[in-house]
Amino acid sequence: MTKGGQFKTIIFAAFAAFASMASQADAAQCGNGPGGFEAWKTQFAEEARGRGVSANGISALMGTRYNTATIGADRGQKSFHLSLEGFLAKRGGSAIVSRGRALKQSNAALFASIEQRYGVPPGPLLAIWGMETGFGAVHGNQNALSAVATLAYDCRRSAFFTDQLYAALTLIDRGVLSANSRGSMHGEIGQTQFLPKTILDYGTGGSLETAAGALSSTANFLRAHGWSPGAGYQPGEANFAAIQAWNAAPVYERAIAVVGQQIDGR
Repeated sequence: MTKGGQFKTIIFAAFAAFASMASQADAAQCGNGPGGFEAWKTQFAEEARGRGVSANGISALMGTRYNTATIGADRGQKSFHLSLEGFLAKRGGSAIVSRGRALKQSNAALFASIEQRYGVPPGPLLAIWGMETGFGAVHGNQNALSAVATLAYDCRRSAFFTDQLYAALTLIDRGVLSANSRGSMHGEIGQTQFLPKTILDYGTGGSLETAAGALSSTANFLRAHGWSPGAGYQPGEANFAAIQAWNAAPVYERAIAVVGQQIDGR
């Protein structure tokens, strides 16, 4: 290589390094308290504009508020450290089984249609439905976008929830969510509690506020994560990995498998 070529290479490498540092410096900085949230929103909004988020999505983002309750919930998920027996007692496992069996009978046509299409039997779907919202009784009453924005700003899991926030803004741009959509503490939506990116990736088009829409989308999620029709879903069996994809807490995964099996009568 000539001296001139070497010089150009050095200049190019220096420029690339400078551009990378500038990009990192311009990126919205996470924080560990409410003090920096407003400044972070302004920075994030600029990044979101650059990624094609519309004025409607940006307006929704700028209207979010730091949610202290969301931070508290994210730091305090103590039930996931219980034994399986303790977890089921706290979540009302026996009541979920009893109600689940009744709903399986009264909605037999819906569950037959879902199983035919996605290969997922009623048991695990009813277990998830019961565990997540008490079969639709408790959806959560937090502003979903504020919850997700708070967690995207918070340094603990910023990368994960930054993806969720971009998904939420995309859903707002598409008219699937609104700035006022209500959800649970982490921004989960609907009867089986989908995070925004999960809605974007696995939602089947029906409203997640209805049983049919939520259960179909949940079955689609499980199928997309390797659910094999007719295979078992207890720990060590083929379909347990799909349940593990639903929730990362081992006790929660086992609870879904146990409750689902009892509902299915297997």
